[in-house]
Amino acid sequence: MEWLSSATRWLFDAERGATNRLIPRWLFLRALACIYFSAFFSLAFQIRGLIGPNGILPANEYLQAVAHTFGHVRGIWFAPTVLWFSSGAHILMVLCWAGMGASLLLVLNLWPRGTLAICFVCFLSFVSAAQDFSGYQSDGMLLEAGFIALFFAPPGMRPGFGRTSPPSRASLFLLQWEWFRIYFESGIAKIVSGDPQWRHFTAMDEYYQNGPLPTWIGWYMEHLPHWFHASTAFATLALEWVLVWMLFLPRRWRIVCFFIVTPWELGVIFTANYTFLNYLVLALGVLLLDDEFLLRFLPQGWKRSFARDATPEQIQTETSGGFRHQLKVAKLALAAVVLAWIFYATVAELIWMVSPLPLPTSPAVALEPFRIANRYGLFAVMTRGRYEIEFQGSEDGKTWVAYSFRYKPQDLNKPPGIYAPYQPRFDWNLWFASLGSWREYPIVPRTEVRLLSNDSDVLNLFKKNPFPEKPPRQVRAVLWQYWFTTMAEKRAQGLWWRRQFLGLYAPTIERDTDGNIRAVELPNVQPRE
Repeated sequence: MEWLSSATRWLFDAERGATNRLIPRWLFLRALACIYFSAFFSLAFQIRGLIGPNGILPANEYLQAVAHTFGHVRGIWFAPTVLWFSSGAHILMVLCWAGMGASLLLVLNLWPRGTLAICFVCFLSFVSAAQDFSGYQSDGMLLEAGFIALFFAPPGMRPGFGRTSPPSRASLFLLQWEWFRIYFESGIAKIVSGDPQWRHFTAMDEYYQNGPLPTWIGWYMEHLPHWFHASTAFATLALEWVLVWMLFLPRRWRIVCFFIVTPWELGVIFTANYTFLNYLVLALGVLLLDDEFLLRFLPQGWKRSFARDATPEQIQTETSGGFRHQLKVAKLALAAVVLAWIFYATVAELIWMVSPLPLPTSPAVALEPFRIANRYGLFAVMTRGRYEIEFQGSEDGKTWVAYSFRYKPQDLNKPPGIYAPYQPRFDWNLWFASLGSWREYPIVPRTEVRLLSNDSDVLNLFKKNPFPEKPPRQVRAVLWQYWFTTMAEKRAQGLWWRRQFLGLYAPTIERDTDGNIRAVELPNVQPRE
């Protein structure tokens, strides 16, 4: 069994880790910290309206339902969150501020493993209690990367580049493996879905217009000729199916791959607002590089710091006996079990995408609540139209005034903005809701109810309250279809959008004199393709 022990130490022991990936690790952890900060920063302005006690989907109601269904012990595993102790508005804000504080300390390279643990626990606590507001692949990507980074980061309070504790080969590979799967599994999903738009290379023809939150750059990209869109559709499939395999080739090929995927991700960032998703993929891509390549680009002061960090005097050795050795062996065993578990679950998920092999499902199922071993599949089916839900209030049931959104397309004169990595989860979710029915997306009627009482937390999700003095008597949600204007329309009228009214999306509701809420009109929108 000596070979097994040697293999385990080679894979999981930092003393035998990848000594040529210190600078990529340092850069990746700083980037991960910034991504965490962006996630918590955006939540600080939204979390009370989303899952607060007076929010759209209160966390306390959800956790009570989970406890009732599963019991408290199983419920905690099903929804791992510190909000079991309390989910009041103040606790939610503490969660955001703790996450922002820890991420800033991580940027400063102070206690990386401890701050990563705080960020992970805080973000998982939100995701586990946020229900429909956390069903995004980007959340799983961040949690998976953040958890593996706990084993990837150097120990200590001020580790510098961490020469004495290089990244373990297993943790480095799993982060690269996540990067690979984000691309490759998305490519598989496009083919498995059977969407003819990918087979016919028409998937990008209306991509820039129909995504969740377009940008003004995307408006111009939309008006490029069809051959350009067909080329980008082909290039997307080529990148996801072929180019990402360069990860497993020798060093020179990995560097070439980095210089292909990085401009690609930057293009996606500028033409669509996919929150922090593409920033995380960019950060993971840094791990394709090594110290030899990056050292030439470091400022002279950093080069000297890196050289000092590499001095032999700092390298420590430990004796083979005693408590510290036993603790080290226990940590090594824990890392081996956890990282091997994640690898099995992710491999199984990848295999199940293409073949229903009878592999054990329990290891993958057990990790599902923590979202650290995910299946990815971006843009498997392309949206064929852009629909927008709009909330309107009225005093008399005849004159309706719209609630203004902060980020969603609404004003025809306003150019689509660039907001990422900021994530407006309410606006984002309404895009998904517009593709289904209000029965599938309870956030819409629940928002109507909150607007009937002028709830301040929910109103903060909007740009402006058209009823500042008192709430409206009736609230409704209507549906519009939107299109980018043509170049000629833009020049003549200055409009970025044109739209067509489709009808009611959800029931019109009102509050009577006794305070009771009732529906006064049912939706009349036809199902959308």
